[in-house]
Amino acid sequence: MTDRNANTQFFRILAIDGGGIRGVYAAYLLARMEAEWSIDWTKAFHLIAGTSTGSIIAAGLASGMKANALLALYRDRSAEIFRRRPFCRLGLLSSRYRNSGLRRVLCELFGDNTLGEISTPLIIPATDIGNGCVHVLKSAYDHEFVRDKNVRIRDAVLASCSAPTYFDPCRLDIYSLADGGLWANNPALVAAIDAKRRLGIPLERMRILSVGTGTSRQFYPLKSNLMRRLFGWGIASGWQGPRFVSMLLNLQAATASNMLGLLLDINQILRLTFESDHVLSLDAPSCIPDLISKADRDFTHKAAQIKAFIKEVLEDHHAI
Repeated sequence: MTDRNANTQFFRILAIDGGGIRGVYAAYLLARMEAEWSIDWTKAFHLIAGTSTGSIIAAGLASGMKANALLALYRDRSAEIFRRRPFCRLGLLSSRYRNSGLRRVLCELFGDNTLGEISTPLIIPATDIGNGCVHVLKSAYDHEFVRDKNVRIRDAVLASCSAPTYFDPCRLDIYSLADGGLWANNPALVAAIDAKRRLGIPLERMRILSVGTGTSRQFYPLKSNLMRRLFGWGIASGWQGPRFVSMLLNLQAATASNMLGLLLDINQILRLTFESDHVLSLDAPSCIPDLISKADRDFTHKAAQIKAFIKEVLEDHHAI
């Protein structure tokens, strides 16, 4: 497939991290950009990638939805998605929630539409736990892609969202899939590599807007004497399964961002996220007001920087 905007100076990539309920932060930032600058995401960006909760937003935008409508989904349906499973035993290998609520929401959002029906290049990372390898779901932007074109968008997103300890793995055709955040919580690096490999885009032509969902500065304080209590992976051991998964997701996101920074010039990437002194929840709807407040503050303080970074989008009348 050839570059659908070969005359454009930059090849623009939008990448959205995983992070459960913290997707509110990313959705709000994008909704503010949308409101301020009337951005049409399918025209403004040549490739969109999203992992886990970021796959909900990425697939929605690539399907022509508004960021504000996706933000409303988090506000209105999070309690339905994160409804605690009764008598759940919280270990690394058991899940807190049934995926029925999330499946229902995704079914209403995407219907029976398939990845092959999306014209915008879309990347959704997942993890093939049956074969112990990565599993990247993509729209049909390369003629060599034969596996995913008939996969329903809702199923691809559900697979990418199936984070260990939170949701059971998702069966998709002959594959058993889990959260793509286990290896690509920040999908910006995956998107850049695929743009170069599949679309022939030189690294120097890329501009990447990478939207995170927050990172914690601390997970296991020294005073907790963690090493004295580690005899397994469950919550009773001291690892505290959900906290451990959150740490893995944060580590992966930071690693991808750092490696991408070594490949590209600093002016080719804009990373939007925030840091917290506390462990950030992946599943508490009560966090939504705080996440929106953080996102609004960051947009207010960084609006000029964001506008300068996407200047080409705003000047291109075909992109807005």
